[in-house]
Amino acid sequence: MSNKIVHVEIPTTDLEKSKTFYEGIFGWKVSLIPEMNYAIFEVKDGIGGGFNRVESIALNTGYMNYIHVEDIIVTLKKIEEAGGKTVLPKTSIGQEWGYIAIFTDPCGAQMGLWAKS
Repeated sequence: MSNKIVHVEIPTTDLEKSKTFYEGIFGWKVSLIPEMNYAIFEVKDGIGGGFNRVESIALNTGYMNYIHVEDIIVTLKKIEEAGGKTVLPKTSIGQEWGYIAIFTDPCGAQMGLWAKS
């Protein structure tokens, strides 16, 4: 099928730190590619992508990736224990749509969480 999103890039200031964080919280498989200053991540049953090494991360770019999780509150607790920060706690987006939350990872990249309940 054409026209579907097939690769997502997440900025990072530290490839190793992002590898540890996303593998630990979400179970992604992250492979470092030092010669490219890059890392590839694989997500079971989802879209994979890469971590692009940058000097600084801009916030409020108008673009947001959301990660489907079973329990937003439990996931936010793990995120904070691993050095991330909650930006928006679990918030309803309507009964038919579920809930979202927003966090920053330890390097400052902003991401969203989504769960049906």
